[in-house]
Parts: sequence; C-alpha cells; structure tokens
Amino acid sequence: MSHDFLRNLEHLVRARYSLVYLVTWEEDRARRLLINLAESLKKSIYEWSITDGMRSMDGSSQASPDRRQTREPLAVLNEILQSDGSAIYVLKDFHAYLEAPEIVRQVRDLAVALRRTKKTIVILSPILKLPAELEKSVTILDLPLPSYGDLSALLDHTIASAGSSRRFEVRLSPEERDRLIKAAQGLTMTEAENAFAHAIVLDKVLDASDIQAIAAEKRQVIRKSGVLEFYDVSSGLAGVGGMDILKDWLGKRVRAFTDEARRYGLPQPKGILLMGVQGCGKSLVAKTIAASWNLPLIRMDMSRIFEGYIGSSEQNMRKAVQVAESVAPVVLWIDEIEKAFSGVGGSGSSDSGTTARVVGTFLTWIQEKTAPVFVVATANDVKELPPELLRKGRLDEIFFVDLPRPRERGDIFAIHLRRVGRDPGKFDLETLAVASEGFSGAEIEQAIISAMHDSFFANREVQSSDILQAIKETVPLATTMRERIQELRDWSRDRARPVSSLQRLDSLGKPAHGSV
Repeated sequence: MSHDFLRNLEHLVRARYSLVYLVTWEEDRARRLLINLAESLKKSIYEWSITDGMRSMDGSSQASPDRRQTREPLAVLNEILQSDGSAIYVLKDFHAYLEAPEIVRQVRDLAVALRRTKKTIVILSPILKLPAELEKSVTILDLPLPSYGDLSALLDHTIASAGSSRRFEVRLSPEERDRLIKAAQGLTMTEAENAFAHAIVLDKVLDASDIQAIAAEKRQVIRKSGVLEFYDVSSGLAGVGGMDILKDWLGKRVRAFTDEARRYGLPQPKGILLMGVQGCGKSLVAKTIAASWNLPLIRMDMSRIFEGYIGSSEQNMRKAVQVAESVAPVVLWIDEIEKAFSGVGGSGSSDSGTTARVVGTFLTWIQEKTAPVFVVATANDVKELPPELLRKGRLDEIFFVDLPRPRERGDIFAIHLRRVGRDPGKFDLETLAVASEGFSGAEIEQAIISAMHDSFFANREVQSSDILQAIKETVPLATTMRERIQELRDWSRDRARPVSSLQRLDSLGKPAHGSV
C-alpha cells in the first residue's frame, strides 16, 4: 500500500481533522487499516452500519447501550457528539443519508464541535456523494489499490492456502512471477485473490499462461464500471492505408511505456487528438494502436458520463479515469469527443456548470496523470472543442486526417479487398484510385460492398468494373460537405500535423494527384 496514503491519513487524525471521507470498494481492507491506525495512536475505534448499529472494532466490550437506537443515523451522530475519550468512528455507507437536511446540519455541527476533541469520524463508502453544504468540512481520501508488495504477499498466501487442501504445481520463474504480479496490478485484493485462485484451479498448474486469467478479471472490472467498454482488437497499423507520418510517430513510441524508457529520461506518452474528415480512419487508428502496442483498448462512452442524477456526471468521470488507471497500461479511446465537450462556455446557465466541471476534471487528469494511459481522442468538428484541450502539454500531438490521396486510396482498396477474401492483384487499383477522387476510406469500403452485392445477385465474381460502377453512383462527403471540409483544412494548416507525407505535400502547394 502507498506509504504516502498511510502517512497522510495518520497526519489527518493526529491533526484532529473532524471528518474524513474514505472512498473505496475494499471495505474489509480499509477496516483493517483503520484498526491498525487506531492501535498505533492508542485510540478506541467503533464502526456503525444501518444493520448493526454501533459496535467496537478493537475487540473491547465497549459499545452502544442501545444498538436499536443507534441504528438511526441521527442518533449515532448524537452519540458521537456526547461520547468521551479519544476515538475513531467509522460510518459505513453513510453517504446514503447525507441528503436529509437534519443529517447534514448535524454533520456540520460535528465538524466544528469535534475539533476541540480527539474524535474523528471516517465515512467509509465506495461512492463519493457529498452535498455542497459539506464540501468545506470534509476531507476526501481514496484508498489506493494494492501495491506490488501487497499482491506478492497475496499470491504467496493463495498458493499456501490452495496447497493445504489439494495438489497443484507452481511453474513460475522469477521473471514470470514478476509478470503475473504486474498483470494483477489495478485489481482490488478480492479481485486479485479471485484471479489467482481461478488460475490455480483451472488446470492445477500456475504458470505464465495464467496471465490470461488476470486479463479476464480486468475485463470484468471494466464491464462493471458502467462507463467504459472493453474492445477486442486484432488488426495492427498495417491494416490502415496511408498515414505514413502518423505510423512513424507511433512506431517510435512502441517502447515508451517500458522501464527502459523511464531510465533513459523519457516521460510516458499522454495521447493524441485525431481530428479531420469523417470516415477517414480516425476510429480505426485508435483500435490499431492498441493492437500494434499489444495493449488493451477501452472506450470511454461520454453519453454514460453525463447520465444519471444531478452531481453524478463528475463522479462518473472520476470513476472512469480511476478504472482506466487501474487497468493500465492501456489505450483509452474517446470517440467524437467534441459532442461531449461542446457548450462548455454556456454550461453555467444551461446545466449549473456540470459540463464545465466534468471537462475540467478530465483536462486536469490528462495534464497530471502518471499512470500509463494513452488517450486517443477523435473529433470531426474542432470548433466545438474547448481551447484548453488543444493546448500543448495536454496531449502529445494533434493530427489532421484528410481525405486520402490517389496512392493512399490504392492501398485502401487493396486492404478492403483482402478483408473480403479477394486478391488485390486481380483488380485495376490505379484506375479505381483515380476514379474515387474525394472518397474517404469508409466510402471506398462501401463501394466494394455495394459492387459485391451486385455481382452476388448476378451469380458471378466481383470485378473492377462493378466497383467503378458503384463509385459512379456514390456522391462522396467531399462533395456534399465541401465548404466544411475546406474550413477544417484551413484550420489545421498551421495548427496540426498531417498524418501523411502526401497530405504535407498538398499543404506546401505541391501537386498531390498522380499515379498510384
């Protein structure tokens, strides 16, 4: 466990902070920590819950004289106020009662009264739900996830416990054991224990292959978060046509999350913003980065961030970044980020400042995060983005994704033909590339699919002529949205890097159209 957290908690109690809000899902682990703290400070310690009332946590006989009475939230606050001595009072799941006016008023009174005593109230809950009236009275702490040392000890304990009841083999070299423990980092003690036990009973052998069992447990963490989605990825950057500058940039950062890079003095990459024309592969790049770097890919669903009761959006964002950090190293994909962050300027009048606070939380996290979470944000309309996101230092780079040039379109045709089981060598890629002037990658894919429908209906194999016909029947986005695309190009000329060298040649005024 983080020594900084333990030291901070001890300092708060010794400094007579009245109210501490400890946010964690690991209730048992937090209880053990608080019992040890109370023992070291020679304080009594009590816990309260709506089901059991007040009782001692240190094994002494001291408890509430009437447990039925102290099951009531207001009654337990009154008892704490009237009690004598030096003590820590742990209120479990007390966030559920902080909406009642009389409870809020009494907690505020306690915040003042307990400063003259040696009593501290610790609200223990997995959910941070704090009324505005208490924001200045309560100190919030997050219980950090288990450290490497905690997980190493847990693995030893799990092996010893399993060995006492059944026979199994441990086939882990020191390096493999290190990898297994690191794979479990980001899990709670309970989740890690479940993952270790599952790996043992799966085949009666604990070895390097059991890292997959740990990965499966991390997927459960992401699914249960409710605001993040796990994506399976298989195709690397080779499945993206063109974008040679972006591919080179990403290729130079494959080893950027390693200890070797830290020793060299390099900071961890923060992320990139991909903005540009719709259908040109921005989302595809996000998926392929994860596959190329052999990292998991999770997607932040911004619509889920902003749903729920008033005040929950900030909590959802906070939870999302905590979960992302817990399963790091990871690629975090935020698709069409402008839809979530638009209207920040008018947030104060339209939604009581919720959007502005969520954006502020997100931007602060990007700026200060130390966990290896690589953010890939995509946007179609840069005008809707807050200027703070575009400032250097938030993300490593802003790339502009334009419509593919002829040579790139030839590559894209070849990639999509292979995906549908066709040999690109049997098609006239140069003619197709020239004919599809102004087409995005998505429109090229749809032209192939449309041509295949026609040839399938005619009971024959698809040919270049079928694809050419589909191209003629398509009105590309470059035509219908010509003015808007030009605005994007004008904005990006001096503000973003092109993803391809052919795109850069265009920006320098050199000819872009030629043979593939």
